[in-house]
Amino acid sequence: MHRALVLIAALCFATTGTAQALGPDGIDPAAVGAARIAVGGLLLVAVALLMHRQGPALRWARGPVLAAAGGVALYQVAFFAAVADTGVAVGTIVALGSAPALAGALEFVLHGRRPAPRWAAATALACAGVALLALAGGGAAGVSLPGIGLALIAGGSYATYTLSAKRLLDDGHAPESVMAAAFGLGAVALLPVLVLSGPGWLADAGGLGLALFLGVVPTALAYILFARGLRGIEASEAATLTLAEPVTAALLGIALLGEQLGGTGALGAALVLGGLLLLAARPARPAPVAVPA
Repeated sequence: MHRALVLIAALCFATTGTAQALGPDGIDPAAVGAARIAVGGLLLVAVALLMHRQGPALRWARGPVLAAAGGVALYQVAFFAAVADTGVAVGTIVALGSAPALAGALEFVLHGRRPAPRWAAATALACAGVALLALAGGGAAGVSLPGIGLALIAGGSYATYTLSAKRLLDDGHAPESVMAAAFGLGAVALLPVLVLSGPGWLADAGGLGLALFLGVVPTALAYILFARGLRGIEASEAATLTLAEPVTAALLGIALLGEQLGGTGALGAALVLGGLLLLAARPARPAPVAVPA
């Protein structure tokens, strides 16, 4: 069930780049990210307040809260800039494709948790598929080295956010409260970006619709589902499951943006799906041993 929630969240995440591409032209990518978090952060805070239950107050660890909020804020700026620079497919694929390896490495360094062999095999298979998808996307749209660098920064930010949120969930905080804290503070951090970039585009129906969609579907809804799923699995496993996002983003690019996938891209998508199936499959239980009478 927890894996299914993360996968559904990944499907919601996948709409982000396509929605930006279909939105009004000429909007600063950083402003789009800031507006997304402003809308999503407000919604998440409202949901957390509505679902608040009276009980013993838990102390919030300042470090993980600030790290989660910083990861949220930096991811928005880096991801939308990467997508604008190197394209929806390549930007999304590199950002999300780098996150599982970075999350696994951080989990080992910070907590001493050595990733399970099945996770390592699934991640290697999925990352190979991500590399093929990036090559396929680069052949059609061109690969920009600065854009790739921004996407890697986004991947690191995503890994940082995931590990920090997992720590807060393990401390006993409700998923809605964790998301409200991370995205609420992230929205405050990005507010100057939105103001300085000029929020006039939000007065346009297309711009406002883009901000509302991004704030509701791939932010508020997706991250509540993600947090509920993350509560029952390791951060590195959750990051690997979100590799369903680049495959879905590539399919949306084909269906809605007229992008081409080709044989290399199709093989890459198949490898990613194979890795996800390997990770989602339950390990076989040993057969019971008969006890002589």
